[in-house]
Amino acid sequence: MLVASSFFPRLATLANVAAAALSSGCGKAPGITTGIKTINVDGTQRQFTIRGYKLVYGLHWIGGRMDQVAYGGDTGSKGWKYYGLETVANETAILVAPQGLNGGWPNSGGSDLRFIDAMNKYIGENLCVEQTQRFAIGFSYGGSMSFSIACSRAKDFRGVAVIAGGQLSGCDGGNDPIAYFGIHGIKDGTLNIAGGRSLRDRFIKNNGCGSMVGAREPSSGSRTHITTAATGCKKGYPVQWAAHDGGHIQAAADKPAPEENGATSWVGPEVWAFFTKPELQV
Repeated sequence: MLVASSFFPRLATLANVAAAALSSGCGKAPGITTGIKTINVDGTQRQFTIRGYKLVYGLHWIGGRMDQVAYGGDTGSKGWKYYGLETVANETAILVAPQGLNGGWPNSGGSDLRFIDAMNKYIGENLCVEQTQRFAIGFSYGGSMSFSIACSRAKDFRGVAVIAGGQLSGCDGGNDPIAYFGIHGIKDGTLNIAGGRSLRDRFIKNNGCGSMVGAREPSSGSRTHITTAATGCKKGYPVQWAAHDGGHIQAAADKPAPEENGATSWVGPEVWAFFTKPELQV
């Protein structure tokens, strides 16, 4: 049974927002209030929960739920709401956690992409959104859907973060540049790191970056991570790669913390730093 979704609008200042890119929800009272929100996509009722000008989608893993993304898991992991972004965003973004059908993102016939399109329209008409500042982040199946968004909606989204993803939700198009941050464990036995490198390398090519073949990665047993920025990318289209000494996990943390720990994970802060790079704000 799906858990009912709620909206939690959190609005920031508009000091640095270009008027030409503002959605129709700007300059008027918010049309979204706390409560259950459902939209119809292809005749199917779809749900999502939102924390309310930068718009960030947090996509859940296989068998996951939107409320687990919104609240940091079933027990509300400290610092891990919306993949650790809620704390570091500090109320400067609209955070959205959609619910996948049957706990996944198969994107059959593009249905999940149309769900994303419908949410963009719904949220843009009811909240003030900077339409050049849409982002997506997800883990595992959610990472795969984030990759699909990068492939198919690069003109609508500014960047994505793919945590331990694979090509499970399709890649329609996949030739346009978009800011891309891939995160993967060297010991991932579910969606191996070689696949993650392959996803990354598509956007190395699209973004005109220098090859990342041979980029440094941590050794087994080091319990650390190494983040590398690609060189030579087109201005405004960076690619970043973080490999960690862990398995198929989302809230990777360096020693001496546990391998996966939302309170001490470096993932949220590094993703937010990537999403807020000055070159992505224009």
